[in-house]
Amino acid sequence: MRARKEGVTKDVRRNTKIGGRRAFLATAATGTLAAPFIGNAQVASGKKVRIQSLWTEGTIGYRTFRKWCESIVELTSGEVDLMPFPGGTVSEIFDMMTATSAGVLDAMHWVPHYAAITGAMPAGVFLTSFPMGLPHPHQWDMLFDSYGGTKLARELYARHGLHYVGHVHHDMNLIHSNKPIRSLDDFEGLNLRMPGGLVAECFDAVGARTIALAGSEVRPALATGAIDAADFTGPAMNYDLGFAEVSKYIVMGPASTPCLHQPVDLTVVVFNQAVWDTFSKMTQALITELVRAFSAQHFTAHQEANIAAWARFAEAGVEVTRLSEEDVDRFRKIALPLWFEWANRDSDSARVFKLHLDVMLSPAVAYISPDSIKDYELKI
Repeated sequence: MRARKEGVTKDVRRNTKIGGRRAFLATAATGTLAAPFIGNAQVASGKKVRIQSLWTEGTIGYRTFRKWCESIVELTSGEVDLMPFPGGTVSEIFDMMTATSAGVLDAMHWVPHYAAITGAMPAGVFLTSFPMGLPHPHQWDMLFDSYGGTKLARELYARHGLHYVGHVHHDMNLIHSNKPIRSLDDFEGLNLRMPGGLVAECFDAVGARTIALAGSEVRPALATGAIDAADFTGPAMNYDLGFAEVSKYIVMGPASTPCLHQPVDLTVVVFNQAVWDTFSKMTQALITELVRAFSAQHFTAHQEANIAAWARFAEAGVEVTRLSEEDVDRFRKIALPLWFEWANRDSDSARVFKLHLDVMLSPAVAYISPDSIKDYELKI
């Protein structure tokens, strides 16, 4: 009898600990009282959610994503069990939005730029980084959390049967090359992998021959010489993918503007709406806050891993070359009219881009001046 009593006591302590953690997180997420304690039977019947990342296995991006997914079952007291998949395993990366809408995936960790490239959602071009756009992560937090970006993104994704939970920071993007690039003129005639869309058009304008390739194709294309250079993610991710073995140079801007083309490459977490609707309001609020936490985890994990990655690229003999301040000014003059051209392609793109202008023109940011855009019209 005593042994049975002790066993019961241990179970109660264990369950109280889990319930207490849930209570704390739920209260933090909503400012309301925590949900009632969830017992073991309900934990066992928690909903399994298939969620695919755009990151491939063996990278800091996917390792961080998988670790976060594995934490969710405990943090939701077993209500939600995220089953992570690497990029390309359930759905091709460019098709992830369609797959999540159709229920092939229950959720996705993706980059909105692809929605613009495929035409599924043109406004996606302004829901993540674009050439000479907002250069600092906190400015994107302002855009989404203070200027209405999250509300607008949810409206746009809802039209596709999806619920936009939130944005996730990761890094700036780098350009790896097998030819030295020390000015914009050196892009002339270069076979350059870019993700397409607005980013590619800016490099087309300086004479590059841009090619759209899926992430899994970039390293082999650099290795074989099919392309001369390629945009891809940040230092740690690219080192994990073996870019030190297939490129001689990393091309960056000057210290003031280390990345010209995608300075804050945002990813997103999005759920199939029908799946999202199966969660209680309390669980929805909790997952929303856990995505915010994931953004911080994702960003800091990449920055920490970058410390070693930069040293390893140097040890491998990869040279960092830098464009000049004059190149930055020239690239801004190329990018700015293309901003408006892409924004005016549909009303939703214009609505999202208007938020960017509001942040850029804010006295707290002052990234551009009214004179910079006086000759352009935004058609909302």
